[in-house]
Amino acid sequence: MKKLTLVLAALSLVAVACGPKGPSPEEVAKRIADSTRVADSVAAVKAAEEAAAARAAFVADSTRVADSVAAAAKTKKKK
Repeated sequence: MKKLTLVLAALSLVAVACGPKGPSPEEVAKRIADSTRVADSVAAVKAAEEAAAARAAFVADSTRVADSVAAAAKTKKKK
């Protein structure tokens, strides 16, 4: 029984020592590049959304000003 336990312990040590070592440097570099690309894409989308919101606010302000000018012109004509 002792011999069987020693043999199993030795085999398990060999199996652990010869197992996978982790990602290669190329895989790590690829993962970093992918995550950077995704982060850049997310930043670009957020910037586009902010620009669209700014344009919409500008158009709304412009419309409000134009309506105010038109209303002022109508009241001026009535007098």
